[in-house]
Amino acid sequence: MMKKMVILGGGYGGLTVATELLEKELPSDTVLVLVDRMPYQGLKTEYYALAAGTVSDQDIRVQFPVDPRLILKYGEVTGVDLENKLILFQNDEPLSYDWLALGLGCVDKFHQIEGADQYAESIQTLSSTRKTYQKVNDIAPYGQVTIVGGGLSGVEVAAELRESRSDLNIRILDRGASVMSAFPGKLQSFVRDWMLEHDIEMRSHVCLTRLENGILHNQQELIYTDVTIWTAGIQPSPIVQQLQLPKDNQGRLIINEYHQIEEYPEVFVIGDCASLPFSPSAQAAQGQGKQVAEVLRAIWKNETPRLGKIKLKGVLGSLGKKSGFALLGKRPVTGMVPRAIKSGVLWMSKRHFG
Repeated sequence: MMKKMVILGGGYGGLTVATELLEKELPSDTVLVLVDRMPYQGLKTEYYALAAGTVSDQDIRVQFPVDPRLILKYGEVTGVDLENKLILFQNDEPLSYDWLALGLGCVDKFHQIEGADQYAESIQTLSSTRKTYQKVNDIAPYGQVTIVGGGLSGVEVAAELRESRSDLNIRILDRGASVMSAFPGKLQSFVRDWMLEHDIEMRSHVCLTRLENGILHNQQELIYTDVTIWTAGIQPSPIVQQLQLPKDNQGRLIINEYHQIEEYPEVFVIGDCASLPFSPSAQAAQGQGKQVAEVLRAIWKNETPRLGKIKLKGVLGSLGKKSGFALLGKRPVTGMVPRAIKSGVLWMSKRHFG
């Protein structure tokens, strides 16, 4: 009987597991199955540029590997039955597994704000980003775009949108005291100055209570807008939310040192669904993906895996195509250099040199 190693989600983590396992010997009785809704990976760190209209859809897609040992399966997953080792699909028979890597990514978190899921545009999936692109670029000249959330994604969307449409009124609303509040002061002020220079309005301490069509309610104040883009928080995929397993306060699954669920050691969790000591990112998911492949190889050889620490290179952000910022270790870097690094990272991930 062939054994099945199933990878759920072909994002940064899932694709890394697949490529790492294919590069080394797979046991002859084991087949890899990669499950995704689309026939390619969407480079999620670049969705902001697709939404703004500065890159095409094809620029941010990576083909899945073509290999006789890899079966690609497309479909909408509705659940995971851990007891019976089955993946459930919307319009398909269940798929059984012997080992599972869960890498289903995240969805928007709306913080119980009424109407947010209905009236805000998303950049969480390729499909929703395409819709956001359509809406944003159909706004009449001198219309208003409001971006809710002044973290990395919100800032990148605002800057890229300014590059795409110099006519639009763009504003960022944030609950905190400043955009990029999780970053060092030097980066915050660099980003703020860039925004002011490029006529992007920033409003802090905004606490939205409700969204309706074209109107945002900030307590008693009404804020008018043509399109609202949501970048104010993420949470793990609803499929992970359904699982009755130990989770952290962000709803991410608790895993052991080998990235396994304690009760179900045949299940590995990677990326935005896993509770990690650092915030979710493409780099973290790739780092985990490499280690999950190592653990599997050790299990298949009846060895004990020896894992090092996942090392993250830092955070990169772009302000349009000519400027950017980075946090490399504890060191803030601003201007052209981080932007060039970000372009290089994109070039590499499109060619599988991640």
